[in-house]
Formats: sequence, C-alpha cells, structure tokens
Amino acid sequence: MKLIIAEKPSVAKNIADALKVRERKDGYYEGNGYVITWAFGHLLQLYDAKDYDSKMASWQLQNFPFVPSSFKYKVKSDPRKRDRPDGGASKQLRTIHYLMKRNDVDSVISACDFDREGQLIGDSIIYKQKTEKQVYRLLLNEWTPDAVRSGLKKLKPNVEMRSLLDAGMSRQWADWVIGINLTSVATLKYQTGRGKALNIGRVLLPTLKIIYDRDKEIEHFAPENYFKLTATFQTKSQQTYEGTYVEKNVDKFQKKEYLEGILSQLHNKEATVIDKKVERKKEFPPFLFNLSNLQGYITNKYNGWTADKVLKVAQGLYEKKLITYPRTSSVALEESLVGKTAKVLETHAEEFSFKDEIKFVKSKRVFNNAKVESHSAITPTYLQPKHLTNDENLVYSAIKNRFIMQFMPVAQFDETKIVTKVNDEAISGFFKTKGKVQLVEGWKKVEKVDSKDTLLPEVQRNETVNIIDKEISSHVTKPPKPHTEMTLLRVMETCGKIYKDDNSDEALGTILAGFSIGTPATRAETIKKLKDVGYVSAQKKNLVTTELGRKLVETFPIKELFDLEFTGRLEKALADIEKSKSSKQQFLDFVFQFTTQSVETIKRGEKVTILQLPASASNNEILGKCPSCGHPVMEGKKGFGCSDWKSGCKFVIWKNDKYLASMQKKATKTMVKALLKNKVAYVKGLTSKSGNKFNAYLRYEKNAENDYFSWKMEFNR
Repeated sequence: MKLIIAEKPSVAKNIADALKVRERKDGYYEGNGYVITWAFGHLLQLYDAKDYDSKMASWQLQNFPFVPSSFKYKVKSDPRKRDRPDGGASKQLRTIHYLMKRNDVDSVISACDFDREGQLIGDSIIYKQKTEKQVYRLLLNEWTPDAVRSGLKKLKPNVEMRSLLDAGMSRQWADWVIGINLTSVATLKYQTGRGKALNIGRVLLPTLKIIYDRDKEIEHFAPENYFKLTATFQTKSQQTYEGTYVEKNVDKFQKKEYLEGILSQLHNKEATVIDKKVERKKEFPPFLFNLSNLQGYITNKYNGWTADKVLKVAQGLYEKKLITYPRTSSVALEESLVGKTAKVLETHAEEFSFKDEIKFVKSKRVFNNAKVESHSAITPTYLQPKHLTNDENLVYSAIKNRFIMQFMPVAQFDETKIVTKVNDEAISGFFKTKGKVQLVEGWKKVEKVDSKDTLLPEVQRNETVNIIDKEISSHVTKPPKPHTEMTLLRVMETCGKIYKDDNSDEALGTILAGFSIGTPATRAETIKKLKDVGYVSAQKKNLVTTELGRKLVETFPIKELFDLEFTGRLEKALADIEKSKSSKQQFLDFVFQFTTQSVETIKRGEKVTILQLPASASNNEILGKCPSCGHPVMEGKKGFGCSDWKSGCKFVIWKNDKYLASMQKKATKTMVKALLKNKVAYVKGLTSKSGNKFNAYLRYEKNAENDYFSWKMEFNR
C-alpha cells in the first residue's frame, strides 16, 4: 500500500479519480493499492517569537534583535483565535500521521506542488513524524489522469529534492527573522498610538519603492511644448498623402518660429518623391503566458481584476485539471512536451472556425529548454471544460487563445516608407510618410486583433507631387504614467531592468536566473498587502503611494530594503540554493547579520513619527463588567472586549458578529451595555431569512463546555 499526500483536497480527488479510487473515508481515499490524503496548504507554521521566549509576548526594544538558535514548527494557528491551533489542521495532521504509521503502508509519496513552497509543505508534515519508510516525490505540471498515472511511474526519491527544501526553508526563515524584528522595532520606534503595526518586509519595501519612484517622476515632471510641421501632398492621379517634416532626424521642434519660416516657403511649391521602400514584415504572436504576463494581460484588459484575483482563478483551473501549473516564470515549453502538446492542440483546434489554419509546428519560440525554469509556460490541458464561471472562462480563454496563436500562420504586412523633398534648396529637411497594409492576418484571427491599415497612394520614386496643404501643430510632452499592476509586475519580474521588448532574451535571462523581486507565486500577494496595510492605494487601474507609504520610504533608515539590486541578489541567492549552487547556511548567516545590524541602526537612530494613530475616546469608556472575570469591558477597533484579554479572558462581542449579521444587525455600544447590565438586550429591527422584520430579546451566555460565549434568543420575558 502506498500513501500519497496531496497539497489540497481537490488535488487528492484528482489523483483518486486518475487511479479509480472511489472509497472516501474521514480525511482520505483508499483503494487499488493506494491511500490518498491531503493537507490544506501549510498545516504547520513557524513558532511565534513568544513560543521561544515568554518575554517576547510584549514588544520591547531591549528584546530585539531576536534570532532563534533553531527554528521550530507548530500546527498553524486558528485565524480567528491566534493563540489556539486550527482545529481542522490539527485533525488532518493526526490523520496523515496515523496513515503513515499503518503497517500496510510501505512507502510515502509527496504530491505537493512542484516548487519550493510545495516541497516545504510536504516535508514539514512528513518529517515531523520521523518516518523510516521510503519517501518519494511525485513531480507533475498538471493533474490530468494521464499525467498522474505517468508521473507515478517516474517517482524520484524525496532526498533528491533537498536543495528545493533548503530554498523553501531559507525563504521562510529569512522572511520570519526580517519581518518579526524590523516590523516590531520599526513600530516601537516610529509609531505613536496602538492598534496597528508598521509592516516591514523583504519584498514589500522594494515594491513600494518602485511605485514611489514613479510617483516622484510624475510629481517632478516639467511639461515642455514642442511643434510639428505636416504637409499634404497630391499625386498626378489626384490622390493625397501626408508627411511629417524631419531635419537631422528630428521631427519635434522647440521653436515654432523656425517652423513658421519653413511653412512660409512651402507656398505654391512642388516636391519630389526621392525615396520609396516597401518592406514585407512578419509579426509573431506574443509568447505563451507565464504567471506575471497572464496577470498583466488580464488586469490591463478587464476592469476590477487584480493580480491576486488572476492567480486565484488560475489556481482553481489548475486544480480542475484544465491548465498546467500556473506559478511559472517561463514563456516556453520543455522540448520533451512536443508529442503531448500536439495532442492538446488537436483537442482544442476543432472548436475554431479557422481550424484548417491551425498547424502543429515544432519551433524554438515554443519549445526551448534554455528558456524554461522548473516549470514550462501555462497552457491548457487536453481536458475540455464543462462548467466554468464567468471569471474562470475569461482566464481560461486567454490561456487557450495564447496557446492556439503559436500554431497559426505568422501575421504579415507591407510597410511602405516614402521620403518627399520640397523642390527648394533653402529647405534642408524632408517629409517622412509611413504606411502599413496587413496581408496575412494569421494568429490575429484568434482574438480578432485589429490591424489598422494606413493606406498610401500608388506613387513612384522621382515622381513630382503638389503641396496642397500644410499645418503646424502644437504638442506638450506627457509625464510618465502611474504604475498599474501590469507594469509593476513587469518591473518586479525583471528586478527593474525594463527592456523595449518585454520578451527580449536579456530580460528573459534575468527572470530565469532568479534575479527578481519575489517569485511568480508571491508578487500578487505583495501588491495586495501593500494596499491592505495602507502604503498604496488603487485609483482605478493605477497604483499610487499613500502619505504613509511616502513617509515610510523617506524616513525608514534601512535603505537596502528599498534597493531593487539588494532584493534581487537575495532572490538570486534563493534560486541558487534551489539549484545547489549556493549554501543555505551562508544565505541565512547573511540575513541574520543584516537583520541584527538593521535593528541596532534603528535603535540608535532618531525617534521620528511615521505613523500616528488617533487616540479613540471610546477606548477609555467602561461599558460594564466582564461576565467572566469582572474586569472592565471596553470598545476596541473590531469589537467590545474584556480589558484583561492579555491574561487569557475570552469575552468579546465582535462588531461584525456572524450571528447578528445573519439578521442584518451589528453589535452596538448600547446593546453591549444592556447585556452587561441586565444580561439581556431588547433588539428591534432584526431580519429573518425570508426578509421579515421582527424584535427579540438576546442573551450572550458562556458555554458550559468551554470559555467562549454564544447567543440565545427569546421572544417573551
């Protein structure tokens, strides 16, 4: 019997379906020689600082820097009650370890995602049990039945994945040490008031700096006026075309008076076509999607989408077996996938009206091992979707269409360039004209990409034409545009090295070497967090820094954390650990030393206020005595709770209490005062499930079996 551990229940079900295992038990499937169980992502988390040392329960400057001598793991915390382990995670961990110890289980297979986080998730669960059974690794890029069955025939010993685990642990431990130390010390040093922390992070701050720098560029931009001269020419056949005046390769002029002088010389003049070139050009389709490009494409094209939302939808499609692994930085496919890709193309080509134009070709643009890092680009699988939500359909269609484009004819157009010279030696410049005619639509048919033709008349070299109109137009230079999620992702992906061609080999080499800010899996989360913590705000599609974000960049003294090169080198080091090119210990030693020095710099530095939280008068008002311990109950930001909560008192009534919300009510100060004084509150205007209004008496009483409270409703007293 083989035990397979998947990262999520949905993936476990995919594996069970592929192996025709039908019997589901409490926390696992069993049958056909397999037991298949699952995690819920990370079941274990690193200890909190206070778990190592009780004095770390309260933030005090003298307790930092704090770096554990060794890192320990515990069951992840309940998101609602951080001091308690999550019940579901605890139960599932017990189930997995029970299955690992079963006498009929002879080997364990980790089937978590094939990346450093997936390796960390699986290994933290498996090795917490200290099993002596053989552990293998299932490495897949998709969860289709064929891929699962094929992958189980090519398992790797899990010990061969040590470098991947080292990279995962290095990332996790480094971010824990930087986050715990610098967030705590920065909050103590630069914040007045309580209730919020100044979030400091290895990836968070350089991303903030990218947006800050663009905001500053816009703020300091000084617009400049410039002028252009255009003329309209008429051929012998009475056809017309326009040209822009160019002198010494310049078509934008600072002085209008200069162009006015030339304009005056054009009156009643003829001109000669001194050059005409027609060049046949090819337009290749954009490369296959990696995650950042997919996020950029969707967020730029559709309102209301964020990078985080794109990732969540793509992850869902992956778990439904409809697309390949989404958290990839590659825009090409491994050469070993040629046969498989041909079959996938055959499956999807049938639905297009131009299916006869879709031809499978093995090209270096699509199949190139040198341009693949860990995972190939995102493509559809051979499975056809049956029921998709609107959001899923939008993302899936983008991926499928981009895939189909690779096997359509290359688009072609004729580009015509005409150079026209006025028949006057006093005018040294000439007029340039460009035209474009689409000849082969090719891959543009897939998404009906518009090709705007600029048609030019039939005119020949040395032909004489008349000037029938001329005009000087005024223009103003435009400031840089604010960052959007699409442009920000591109800067993060290339660590600030922006190239004219987004898919240039130089940019691609930077990405594949790991020299970036964050990873495809974490960039969306970073952008979301910047908004959540109040450093950045979204104005439609634009991202701009808030006053708090600007103040942090300008005041926080650890400038290395804002430096894209510094962050890029750290990410590169993690990529090198993953490839066994660098040492985990060397990386951690550097991070720990950097953190220790940074803490000392902050402690020694000047005390300034970056974040000032307003003192709430209601926080000081005593609403009554706690029914559990007798201490005062006061209003907080999220609820009405016992002031002795630090000692473990559990009494709290949340402002967004779910029971009250189900009746379209929120807890109020008046309601809480009545409950504390009379043990009952008369509440008017409650709403039933059918939408009817009613009044009732509510009680909030302690449970007999634990320290928590529950609601009770009465209609008569």
